[in-house]
Amino acid sequence: MPAIVRRVIGENNFSPDINNSLERLATELSAEYLRPLLNDGGADFPAWNTYLEPYKSQRWVDVPWFFAETYFYRLILEITNYFRPGTWQGVDPFKLQKSQGLEASINSIISLCSQVNKWLDDSQLEGESNQTALVALLYFALWGNRVDLSLWSAFEGDRSRFDIQTQLAHILVDDAYRVTELLINSPRGRIDFVVDNAGFELVCDLCLVDFLLSSGLANQVYLHLKPHPTFVSDALIKDVHYTIKFLDATSYPKVVSFAHRLQDNISSGRLVLSEDYFWTSPLAFWEIHDSLKNELANASLMIVKGDANYRRLLGDRHWDFTTKFADIVCYLPAPIVALRTLKSEVAAGLKSEVVKKVAKSDSSWLTNGQWGVVQLVT
Repeated sequence: MPAIVRRVIGENNFSPDINNSLERLATELSAEYLRPLLNDGGADFPAWNTYLEPYKSQRWVDVPWFFAETYFYRLILEITNYFRPGTWQGVDPFKLQKSQGLEASINSIISLCSQVNKWLDDSQLEGESNQTALVALLYFALWGNRVDLSLWSAFEGDRSRFDIQTQLAHILVDDAYRVTELLINSPRGRIDFVVDNAGFELVCDLCLVDFLLSSGLANQVYLHLKPHPTFVSDALIKDVHYTIKFLDATSYPKVVSFAHRLQDNISSGRLVLSEDYFWTSPLAFWEIHDSLKNELANASLMIVKGDANYRRLLGDRHWDFTTKFADIVCYLPAPIVALRTLKSEVAAGLKSEVVKKVAKSDSSWLTNGQWGVVQLVT
């Protein structure tokens, strides 16, 4: 976390006062007490006052980990005047890393967009072929999470380049074919994505969205995005627009046509970009407020992306790994598939023999991002 703060200092042109305050944050994380949040004009300030109440006079290292993370990123926004009218209002402190991450994956983007266009151009594309395409796109949406910028630098090469087939043995629960059967056999309804990261992962998500809408497997898709920057690479509405603009500016026809389809679907209302401050709160998903829960109830399937969202599904608690995933997330108002690469020591729905096998082969399996799950609950 201190390294993330110092990258914010190095990658932006904030004032000396802002940089000094950021450096103070970096140095106080290891031993100091939580600083209060000032009223910086953010719409979530009253809510954060409530969230902070139980942890007043506690040190950073003593509060629950997910709370510390979310509050850390919210403090960065307060310090950099993200919500205050003036020079720095609306400036994403992680913008450079996001854009560099997208640019570094251009070769993978070209290959993936070309494949999606090939699937869509096939006039015989139905039944088994449809399922093959959907399974592949689900795997891309899963493994795209491995380039999460809060763990890896965007400047260390193109981490989006990987062979999907070599990753199959690293999927601890694989309900991908069950997901495709649900999508193919159910009425053409609405799919809701709880989005995770910008960059190549967002492109992977948008390719799945594009295929669902263009093939007629979904009538409408909602993307639930963060209302402000957090966790370095988490996607905002403006990141979706930036990504589409970036794709449209390439010189590759298949990528450009993909970008045009996305923009057309946004314009027609088939692709809806939505945001809510719940997504940047420290709350467990079972604490979701009624209006958002009622909105999600309109979905025929929720696709929940990424490690942080998965932790929130489980309340960031240490459930026994063999606890049934469905028994925990039964509070959700719609069927759900979780696409998650493991980067934290929280998991459920695993078979005991799978846990024993993976723990024996990889001592860091819970945290190194090399293992994934595709878990469906209907």
